Amino acid sequence: MKIARFNRPGSPDPLYGILEGDNISVIVASPFEGLIVASSETYATDKVRLLPPCEPTKIVAVGLNYLDHARELGMPIPEEPLIFLKPPSAVIGHGDKIVLPSMSNQVEYEAELAVVIGKKTSKVNESDVYGHILGFTCVNDVTARDLQKKDGQFTRSKSFDTFCPIGPYIETELDPSSLKICSYLNGRKRQDSNTSNLIHKVPELVSFISHIMTLEPGDVIATGTPFGVGKIEAGDEVVVEIEGIGRLENSVSQE
Repeated sequence: MKIARFNRPGSPDPLYGILEGDNISVIVASPFEGLIVASSETYATDKVRLLPPCEPTKIVAVGLNYLDHARELGMPIPEEPLIFLKPPSAVIGHGDKIVLPSMSNQVEYEAELAVVIGKKTSKVNESDVYGHILGFTCVNDVTARDLQKKDGQFTRSKSFDTFCPIGPYIETELDPSSLKICSYLNGRKRQDSNTSNLIHKVPELVSFISHIMTLEPGDVIATGTPFGVGKIEAGDEVVVEIEGIGRLENSVSQE
């Protein structure tokens, strides 16, 4: 099941719905409230504006979680998940613009599988993790690489407004252990890997993070990016594509 969050024509109020072919059927209640039931109210996908599919209180991202990416950056492999936070103010949706900040000259895309938490989660065991997950979506962990290197830590480089595209949908029926993950820049494939290459897998990540901080419904865990990250410039079109989820597409503009 693919869950969308969207604006219907003529209304700024966000709705949740279930994607059914070329239409979205409105959900009676929030998908985080339990049973997901579609109403008779439907809209064509080309008549709505897709929004980020959830409203996270925080985005917990994982660094250096593909061996080839760590080698690409010349950094050691962490023995435990290396986590950092992206602020909710960085979130944008499918079709929104990534805005390059004037203080950076090297902004890069990072295609990642995102875990969307379904209910309040604290100190969960790995064996129980999937009962706390609503589903999975695409995320682009946009990064000002020059500032990351300059600062020696991740906060500034990862936190600019528009630096966290998420979407287009949350897929609730998906095994995340072996999914093809790619990115495209102006139509050319730049990253091509599989989530089977994750160093720290989804159950370990969710359990590990939940023993540090309580995860709220709608929170997002970005699981890391594979080899092939690269620079984006104004006028570019960048796509994150994950098997079973879809394509997250964003254009790029200059501040």
